[in-house]
Amino acid sequence: MQPEIIQKYNRPVPRYTSYPPANYFGEFSEIDYLCAVNASDSARQNQISFYLHIPFCRHLCHYCGCNSYPAAKPETVEAYVGALHREIDLVARHIDNSRQISQIHYGGGSPTSIPIPMLKELNDHLLSIAPTIASPEIAIECHPGYLSEHDWQQLTACGFTRYSIGIQDMKEEVLKAVNRRPSLLPLQEILQILRASGATVNFDFIYGLPLQSVDSFRKTIEQASALRPDRLVTFSYAHLPKLFPRQQILDRMGLPATEEKNRMYETASKILRQAGYQSIGLDHFVLPDDELYTALQTGRLHRNFQGYCTRRTTAQVYAFGVTAISQLDDAYAQNGREIKAYIETIGKDRLYTSRGYQLSAEQKLIREVVETLMCNYTLDWNDVAERTGTSVAQLRQTCHYDEERLREMASDGILVFDDHHITVNTDGRPFVRCVAAALDPLMQHTDKHFSNPI
Repeated sequence: MQPEIIQKYNRPVPRYTSYPPANYFGEFSEIDYLCAVNASDSARQNQISFYLHIPFCRHLCHYCGCNSYPAAKPETVEAYVGALHREIDLVARHIDNSRQISQIHYGGGSPTSIPIPMLKELNDHLLSIAPTIASPEIAIECHPGYLSEHDWQQLTACGFTRYSIGIQDMKEEVLKAVNRRPSLLPLQEILQILRASGATVNFDFIYGLPLQSVDSFRKTIEQASALRPDRLVTFSYAHLPKLFPRQQILDRMGLPATEEKNRMYETASKILRQAGYQSIGLDHFVLPDDELYTALQTGRLHRNFQGYCTRRTTAQVYAFGVTAISQLDDAYAQNGREIKAYIETIGKDRLYTSRGYQLSAEQKLIREVVETLMCNYTLDWNDVAERTGTSVAQLRQTCHYDEERLREMASDGILVFDDHHITVNTDGRPFVRCVAAALDPLMQHTDKHFSNPI
């Protein structure tokens, strides 16, 4: 894509991991959240997904934009995990246990920073609440810098079906610059251990970090793809130092220019396609037999805050721990961020809900349009209208449909469209967020801060 087009569209827009985005959340009470939980029993997609936030890290990476804290004392970790168990019970009593669990996901922080037996106890607790669908996804994000062979073997006894391994880069100079530890074990050994348990494995990388170049990232992706993980993820580094002050350290080191960062992604994408991987959404690459690719081919790919999923595993998300966000049919609800306050509040049998958002009927329609486009790169107006029980005319009116804006994007090579469809071109996919923003009434006048697509 021509540099002037990249420059034109590389403007701050939402990531659309939710609609509305999380920075639109406002005051939201425990009662508001429990009302939404009760209503979720009768949601159209009423399977159950659980998310647990483990905020601890052995040490903090400079690029991190998550709610993370340096490793705590053992008694603090124990108290935090105890609060997770208690919060699970407080919410579970409002969930119809005849529903089925389709997903469990652990994020952070570094979930593997806490003792592994605690993870098994949490999984056992969650799986005691309700039956599961056939082949549920039970996933955990792993920091390989501290996990020994014994640790990985212990993890395989916890019931996880998918592991996301945060490698970030194969070049040790890059990892040192961003305060990230390299893998303790060779990645091939880790793969062998995890695959012996029948699980699938993601390798996760970040591009746009200091000391990275197109050539160095190419070598990283070549090494990774040669190992044949089931999925390979290339996250675009979101530099927001005003929101995350620790990122200011990277400013002093220097970051790759926008065009070079875009070429990193294009180079990685080309290598992975040649290696037989298929592109999924903004950042995932999967092997052809992956259910995410099947879902993409049929226009049934979906996502939540935890990542891409299929309609088979799509569910109401109930989240536990500090800053964890529940994604329900009618509302979002987020916990507060302070560990001490979380433990104390839950200890009083009260939820730590701090903010959230109640969706209107119109916003639920917009959410369906935005999620469909973001996940599948194409939008069939008739299909979405049928799925939501409305008309194409009402959908377009609700979404602030602007044909002139779409024509401009089409002339710039971002997309093609007609009366029934919008399809983002292959070269325009890095800017699918911009296309979604063009259909978002909230983006017509906003004072919110977002990251650039590249």
